[in-house]
Amino acid sequence: MTQCLDFTVAIPTYNGESRLPELLERLRNQLYTEQLSWEIIVVDNNSTDNTARVVQAYQENWQCPYPLKYCFEPQQGAAYARKRAVEEAKGRLIGFLDDDNYPVLDWVVKAYDFGQNYPHAGAYGSQIHPEWEVEPPENFQRIAPFLAITERGDLPLQYEMKKKLLPPSAGLVVRRQAWLESVPNQPILTGRVSGKMLTGEDLEMLSYIQKTGWQIWYVPDMEIYHKIPRWRLQREYLIPFFRGIGLSRYVTRMVNITPLARPIAFLAYMINDLRKIVLHVLKYRRKVNNDLVTACEMQLLLSSLISPFYLWKNGYFKIDKKSSLNSTS
Repeated sequence: MTQCLDFTVAIPTYNGESRLPELLERLRNQLYTEQLSWEIIVVDNNSTDNTARVVQAYQENWQCPYPLKYCFEPQQGAAYARKRAVEEAKGRLIGFLDDDNYPVLDWVVKAYDFGQNYPHAGAYGSQIHPEWEVEPPENFQRIAPFLAITERGDLPLQYEMKKKLLPPSAGLVVRRQAWLESVPNQPILTGRVSGKMLTGEDLEMLSYIQKTGWQIWYVPDMEIYHKIPRWRLQREYLIPFFRGIGLSRYVTRMVNITPLARPIAFLAYMINDLRKIVLHVLKYRRKVNNDLVTACEMQLLLSSLISPFYLWKNGYFKIDKKSSLNSTS
């Protein structure tokens, strides 16, 4: 019988050789975990750099009572990496950290304690502070949450399904039982890969967990710092990034809507998207093209409008028979 642990830290990474050392050092120095049984798993998502060698070097000198493990996931995409992490994990709770997420020194124990105190929480997200390489534009706070920056105050908050708001996967803890009960074996959205910016795989996963009755929470005591390099604030990155978010939205919008209601919801979303586009143009006029933040918002609105047509045309609805969203496209 496989031994169950209290907690697993899972690190999906792609070409993370330069970012992993700081994260592994933060995890090696976690405080107040003496009474916990836990582990760290690095999931190498088809890296082409020296990620494997970096982890191996740490393993050779690892003096901690909790193990540092490595596994290779050849199918590229964050959804595949997280699925592999769940398969490999022995922890009842699985905390996901991206390789540019740096937790404070009591993150593990805070994450474990919340899971113990809130047994109906299927997933819960951290308070995420930005660590900018360069300062963003003044109006960047309008789109900052899309870069996994989550500062929602100092009290725990439950995400309500009707508000259609969910935490990012950075610093997210998932109860393994909730994942196994809720998440389809083959999701529609698999995450960004080279040449394709379609995202939303984390929101699809969380939508399924919420749909089956598990609670989703924001936990401010679980603090991490998200290092954001200068290139992630440039137009060349941000416009395709927001296009990818928008193009995935039909999937995440429809998970919690019954099949019979989806045609009505489809029309309602289209009308609302058109309304938002018109209001955005009227409000910002020339800034729609000239101002980076306004252009990103416009790209998100336009891509959300065409999302169902894009997904249908590119065959995404043929991938996942379990979720059956293809019947409403």
